[in-house]
Order: sequence, then structure tokens, then C-alpha cells
Amino acid sequence: MNEMISLRNVQDADLEQLLLIENEGFSLDEAATKETFLERIQLIADTFIVAERDGEILGYINGPVINQPYITDNLFTEIKENPKKGGYQSVLGLAVAKQARSQRVAKNLMERMEELVKENEREGITLTCKQELVSFYEKLRFDNHGMSESKHGGVSWYNMVKLREGMN
Repeated sequence: MNEMISLRNVQDADLEQLLLIENEGFSLDEAATKETFLERIQLIADTFIVAERDGEILGYINGPVINQPYITDNLFTEIKENPKKGGYQSVLGLAVAKQARSQRVAKNLMERMEELVKENEREGITLTCKQELVSFYEKLRFDNHGMSESKHGGVSWYNMVKLREGMN
């Protein structure tokens, strides 16, 4: 029987566990640095959600609210605090610890982000993913908007968008 997974906003003390999960999920070129994580924890804790069970972090989702429907590479290094209302919720990072995969952790985190989108009257959620994850996001009812201009980490990314109207 699985203990309950709880979702909460990020805290400073989470940093080391977050970095371990980030580096399991992304290549060195793609992974966010410690400095980037610290900046996101300071500036966008309201849209930086962690999933935990028994005090152990299983995964997280984070990203700033932006004023355009697609992610651009500068967002990986320069972010600002989120506006109270409007804009698009971007997802710069969604990662789940290896031992917690296939337990709906990513789905739960994305559902929490959708709740925030509705509460704060955002236009929708936007993210980029590699080709092998397109079908995962399509199952979560994201639309594939084709190739992204992003060259983050030196790989090809797809723009995936889910507008607020498409959320339950």
C-alpha cells in the first residue's frame, strides 16, 4: 500500500534532493544548475511544486509565468517573479526520481499546475519536450505545436501547449 503523496511549494531545504533528481532526469547540458534552482526557489516558489512521501521528494514541476505561448531559451537563465494574473504558465522542469516513476507523480504535479492556471486566470500551460515524450503530453491533452526554436542542451524540442479552455 503506497503512503499518500503530498504536493507542496518548494522550500530552500529541498535544494540538494532536487538537484539529484534533476541530474537523474536530464543530461549535463540540459540540467538546471544549483544557481538556477536557487533563483527559481527565490523568485517563483508559487509555481515550483514538489511531490513528497514520508519527507522524501519524489519529483517536482517548475516554471515562470511568461507573456508568450512558447518557451524561449533565455528563460532557462533569466526569470522574474510571476505576475498575479494572466500570461502563460511555462514548465521548464518536470522530473520524477527513478524509484518513483510510473506512480502518477508527473500527472499529479501537472494537475496541480493546471489548478494554478485556473485560479490565476492564465491562458494555459506551455512546455517543450523531446520527441519521445510528445505522446506522454498528448495523453495529458496537450497539443503538439511542432518544432520549438529552442536549442537548449543541443537537442530538438517540441512545443506542447494546453489552453485553459481545454482543462477540466
